[in-house]
Amino acid sequence: MSFLSKIRKAMGKCLLSRPATPPMAPMGVCLYVLDRYVVIDNGIMKLTLSKPEGIVTGVQYNGVDNLMEILNKEDNRGYWDLVWSEPGGPGIFDVIKGTDFEVILEDENQVEVSFTRRWDPSLKGTIVPLNIDKRFIVLRGSSGFYTYSIYEHLEGWPDFNMAETRVAFKLRKDKFHYMAVGNDRQRIMPMPDDRMAGRCQQLAYPEAVLLTNPIYPDLTGEVDDKYQYSCDNKDNKIHGWISFDPPIGFWQITPSDEFRTGGPTKQNLTSHVGPTTLAMFFSAHYSGDDLVPKFRNGESWKKVFGPVFMYLNSTWGETDPHILWEDANLQMKTEVECWPYAFPLSEDFQKAEERGSITGRLLVCDRYVDEQDLYASSAYIGLALPGEVGSWQRECKGYQFWTRAEANGFFSIKNIHTGYYNLYAWVPGFIGDYMYDTTIAIISGTSIDLGDLVYRPPRDGPTLWEIGYPDRSAAEFYVPDPKPDYVNRLYLNHPDRFRQYGLWERYADLYPDSDLVYTVGVSDFTKDWFFAQVTRRNDQNSYSPTTWQIKFKLDYVNRTESYMLRVAIASATLSEMQVRFNDSKAEPPHFSTGLIGRDNSIARHGIHGLYWLYNIVVQNSLLIEGENTIFLTQARSSSPFQGILYDYIRLEEPWKSSSRKGIFP
Repeated sequence: MSFLSKIRKAMGKCLLSRPATPPMAPMGVCLYVLDRYVVIDNGIMKLTLSKPEGIVTGVQYNGVDNLMEILNKEDNRGYWDLVWSEPGGPGIFDVIKGTDFEVILEDENQVEVSFTRRWDPSLKGTIVPLNIDKRFIVLRGSSGFYTYSIYEHLEGWPDFNMAETRVAFKLRKDKFHYMAVGNDRQRIMPMPDDRMAGRCQQLAYPEAVLLTNPIYPDLTGEVDDKYQYSCDNKDNKIHGWISFDPPIGFWQITPSDEFRTGGPTKQNLTSHVGPTTLAMFFSAHYSGDDLVPKFRNGESWKKVFGPVFMYLNSTWGETDPHILWEDANLQMKTEVECWPYAFPLSEDFQKAEERGSITGRLLVCDRYVDEQDLYASSAYIGLALPGEVGSWQRECKGYQFWTRAEANGFFSIKNIHTGYYNLYAWVPGFIGDYMYDTTIAIISGTSIDLGDLVYRPPRDGPTLWEIGYPDRSAAEFYVPDPKPDYVNRLYLNHPDRFRQYGLWERYADLYPDSDLVYTVGVSDFTKDWFFAQVTRRNDQNSYSPTTWQIKFKLDYVNRTESYMLRVAIASATLSEMQVRFNDSKAEPPHFSTGLIGRDNSIARHGIHGLYWLYNIVVQNSLLIEGENTIFLTQARSSSPFQGILYDYIRLEEPWKSSSRKGIFP
């Protein structure tokens, strides 16, 4: 029987009568400080950390001496890392190793230890100019461990950029073969050896390979790419790996998004072949340089990342992996309910009584949709550092706190870190961003009721026609099947079909001789609007721009007022959108965005990135009575990954042209 067959057989067996996690151990938490190691044991699991570096070298659990990859060097098992650079310099990858160790608390109910690395001017140019305090916590009766860090840049210290920081765990490849990042995103994964020469074919970039001779033959012909398992922050609360012999789950739980950057829809990596599990705090993925913190002019800064929880669970005998997944989800919900934790001892981590809250109701006023204000049902509403309208999605230094409005528009955000914020929002079904025009001061123990807030989305007149649905995603448009040679079977007949590799190549397959033409009133955007306006490979083995056409009929053109074209973009990668009306050769174009975006969402299988909204005034002289054509050109074309993912397009006629002008003032 093959390995995969054994796993599938095991998945079909019933769970024996035992909770997924061992019962609370009677013993308290014990700390052993050795010359080179720190060991914390609570009777359920044993955590071993290098001293004074603070690297996770071992996790003992359920009869397995070490869940970490024992074939790796000790500093390549479980670690905090970051990528930093001096202004204008290259990126430097830094596994954060402490130079000092301290016991913060040691009793039978809790052990908290600290590994610090301090910066001074003699270290300029060699390590990132930050004081870093890494903490690890083990609680009595807890099946796992917590970790968090405090990063601090003192006033007057050198300028630098920080492109990424995270916690990474490298698990044993002989144990962990099944990965889960969502209820419908679970599968048996390739081995790390399958990504080596002789077992795979590298595709368009190093992260993507075609499995040609994998260790488990059933995986032959599949694509592996870590970006296929990315996830929005709002959905990225739990992911991890399962071992079948013995049945063990290793799960990374992030109970709050407050310390992540870019808001709820920022995408980050989760788990991938290694087997590797990541807790991402910020990165440039799906956003580019806009979400890289840049510290200038000696500014002071401090931020707490985490705590995050590494949860371990198990069952007796062989079992369905979904049992371990379901148990881990229950634990995740418990961790979320307990946030903010009461037990971390750093004074920089604010407890519940030190925080504040805010309530209110958001309404939408669009008189061309309804005569009355509408409830902003399911709106994304959040607090982020003071800025401009929409700046939250590029904010990368402070804390953010988000919620979804109820059906009646009411919202409540609790446990907000003290400080000064703006309130931001966006509403599915409407374009643009809302920002409350007063800076909000959150004070410990206080609750602020903002009352009714009204968002007036951009609108100059009635809708003549629209393409798509305004939700900052291109998912509603046509996403093709992958080429048969480039399949990840997980995403066949899956809602996230856009995560397949090579979909950018399918555009030329579907439009071999000419570009997309969309006819208003005839075409269906779910079938006839390709999800990404990409480049086209030409006969010179390079790439050419593409020009899409929107055809529509006007029975009457107002010759005294202008029209308005709204173009909302869900993602852009080194692109330039040029817009022309009824003249495909007009130079200069009637409108151009200039070069925008570094999201790289097309290559990384994202259906959205950073949001852009363009409100384009259309002179009435550019339109004619009868058939009209808008030409949308994506003009930059040095790569197959350059392109635009549209969110929504709408043409508005002047209010004075509308038959509704007597109804809506």
